[in-house]
Amino acid sequence: MKDYDAIIIGSGQGGNPLAHKLVDLGRAVALVEREHLGGSCVNYGCTPTKTMIASARAAHAARSAKELGVDTGNVRVDLSAVVERKNDMVERWREGLEKQVSTRATLDLYRSHGRFTGPRTVEVDGDVLQSDHIIVDTGTRARIPDAAGIEDVPYLTNRTVMDLREVPDHLLILGAGYVGLEFGQMYRRFGSRVTVIDHNERIIPREDSEVSEALQDALEAEGMRFQLGCTIESAVEREGDLELDLSDGSTRSGSHLLVAAGRVPNTDDLGLEAAGIETDERGFINVNERLETNVDGIWAIGDVKGGPAFTHISYDDHFIVFDNLIHGKDRSISGRIVPYALFTDPELGRVGMTESQAREAGYRIMVGSIPMSRVARAIERGETAGLMKVVIDADTHRILGASVLGSEGGELVQILMTLMLADVPWTVLKEAVYIHPTMAEGFFALFESVEPVEAAT
Repeated sequence: MKDYDAIIIGSGQGGNPLAHKLVDLGRAVALVEREHLGGSCVNYGCTPTKTMIASARAAHAARSAKELGVDTGNVRVDLSAVVERKNDMVERWREGLEKQVSTRATLDLYRSHGRFTGPRTVEVDGDVLQSDHIIVDTGTRARIPDAAGIEDVPYLTNRTVMDLREVPDHLLILGAGYVGLEFGQMYRRFGSRVTVIDHNERIIPREDSEVSEALQDALEAEGMRFQLGCTIESAVEREGDLELDLSDGSTRSGSHLLVAAGRVPNTDDLGLEAAGIETDERGFINVNERLETNVDGIWAIGDVKGGPAFTHISYDDHFIVFDNLIHGKDRSISGRIVPYALFTDPELGRVGMTESQAREAGYRIMVGSIPMSRVARAIERGETAGLMKVVIDADTHRILGASVLGSEGGELVQILMTLMLADVPWTVLKEAVYIHPTMAEGFFALFESVEPVEAAT
């Protein structure tokens, strides 16, 4: 049995930096990782997807250049070269992480599967590791729908779709959430026909309806097709194509199938029952506001605990555990302001509450909203799809939330988030001077549009 000051299961965007911070203080740490260092972000998420999205955006820009007076001729996508660039990017990140681990003398990396054998012990390839402090950062994987025949067809997930070396003729996508929409637009721009199927009546249903509708309009303008309000009932491979029978009685046929219908936590093979760790009905680990499980000395960070599934949340989680464990702080996730982005084009930047959520919470609100076609820089760049929207507490004049669906939406929304972090009224930006012409200058028109909104009846 080997004793450690801490055992970290999973080397994602929370587990890695937490391990490094602990060993830099002289702690002995075991880092258990059965695949590549970096978790989903480096290997199957942020890094590879945004690298490929950049290629897709370049292809789209080249095809659209004639609208700006530039004739690029016939545009051809070499998907194999795109994939090679993606692989090279991922490998560079992996090598950097490997180097960080190799330079820390008190960090032992176990390259295998870890499993609890008790509340203080983890078994890895026959070795039993022991610690009073164990952190679980094992992430999630694609949820596969319970549909007849789906396990018998060659479906793709977010991990495998990026290894395709030839552009799919017709990509069917189950799921109109973030994964489905980003990959859908990407492969549409590479040259695929794309059909997105979802059980909800609109895409990204957690957003306000006008945001969902504006994004769908922009994606449909590029040729993506949507079949909403229906589920998959069965799947079969027939003469090289995949056929899906849907709940509305229709059948969809395509050359490839991407399953992007949600996520499930990687907790079913961790031996949580041996440690007495509790999960919810979906398998996500239950934690309190300090990210502690029901078992003293065990924490869960990142996607495996449920909640917002973003890399930056996992990274922030490690700060919370580190501060509470090392500095004795009473730091929690309570009141954490969470920005996020959907990296379609137009890009959706979001922070705080939607208008619907603010109404449901009982706030008296003011709302401002303008189309991107009112932003001078967007007009000049030919990027007028989308809108800006801000939701304000009418009593305190603080911003409750904001949506920016437009070019650089993820960057712009963080300017509005700054007001929320500073806890200052929205009028601070209303009275600001903006550089002309910039995308941020659109906030001037956005705040001019703010008006009280009647309470829902």
